[in-house]
Amino acid sequence: MAATTHNLSQARAGASLGALAIALGVELVGAVLLGALLLAEQTWIIVALLALLGAGFAALQLRPQIEEHIIAAFRQYRGVATLLGIAIVLAFPFFMQGSSYALHLLIVAQLYSVLALALNFQLGSANIPNFATGASYGIGAYTSALLAINFGISFWLTLPISAVVATLFGFALGFPSMRTKESYLALVTIAFGIVVQQLLNNLSWTGGPNGLVGIPAPTFFGHSFIKPLYVFGYKLPSQANFYYLSAALVGLAILSAGRLHHSRVGLAWNALRADPLAARCQGINVVWYKILAFGVDAFLAAFAGTIYAFYVSYISPDNFTFVVSVTIMTMVIVGGMDNTLGVIIGAFLLTLLPEKLRVFSDYRLLFVSVIVIAFLILRPQGLFPQRARNYGGQP
Repeated sequence: MAATTHNLSQARAGASLGALAIALGVELVGAVLLGALLLAEQTWIIVALLALLGAGFAALQLRPQIEEHIIAAFRQYRGVATLLGIAIVLAFPFFMQGSSYALHLLIVAQLYSVLALALNFQLGSANIPNFATGASYGIGAYTSALLAINFGISFWLTLPISAVVATLFGFALGFPSMRTKESYLALVTIAFGIVVQQLLNNLSWTGGPNGLVGIPAPTFFGHSFIKPLYVFGYKLPSQANFYYLSAALVGLAILSAGRLHHSRVGLAWNALRADPLAARCQGINVVWYKILAFGVDAFLAAFAGTIYAFYVSYISPDNFTFVVSVTIMTMVIVGGMDNTLGVIIGAFLLTLLPEKLRVFSDYRLLFVSVIVIAFLILRPQGLFPQRARNYGGQP
């Protein structure tokens, strides 16, 4: 009996160590693949990395048990995996070989990740199509830039102000949208996005088509973000300042997504997605929760817009067109709706692919489209599909 108990304990310990190895291994492999893709310059290396990534998702599709083992491992060692993820994010710039371009791509990918997570509250959680996320992105960018240029307001103060302004516009869009549904609702959001872009293009105080120039760089305790960052004697390019700032915003967005998903608000949104009529019969205020989804989307999008404006120091209406909203929606669909990790990976993938395939010149968007279609064929519900809620306490 004692021997049997000992053997069971050894088996459990072995399984536990195996789960830990899986969780840490997946994170490290993902970090290595991302770093290799960022630093790769030869076309064949880029194609090989994409093929390797495609093979990985094909294996997950053909062998669902592999995905289940990975998910179980991350659930068991969530704390350790989170700490390793934070460490990887903090250390990543040190392995970019001082490449300003690689850090620039990471900054843009992180900002798009925030935009995709913002839209995911609507499209993924509540099944509300919104093609105006790019407009909220632009409202946040222009609000913060105008405040900084015309009134000398600090970047750190423009962040909450621009978020509040964009949220008010989000509510303003939400109210009339409640009188429509499905394709008509999508048309309302498309019209709103086009109106905002045209106003930015024609109003004199927004700079018109010339945009706004000379947006001052943020400072933090006397350190300007346009200066290189020195960490333990190691010199990082100035882009590292905005890399860590955008990484902090991604962390905030992930935390918000988790809290909202497991709150009554998230449950209400999922009920709307399943059946709005049934949700109304259960006492859920359908109109309020739909409008709230518009507000949350605009709030997070404004944060991303503010950081983008101060990062590039120049913005114009061309940065916030309808195409931006379509791209963000594609990221959510490709990554996996109502799946935080999937949405982030979708954002990174669709940010890096067009840049890494520039060697194909005018045909690069065609190749990007082909790759996206191929991934959707491999994983029809997105790279990381939406998972059923677990009411046992584990997310």
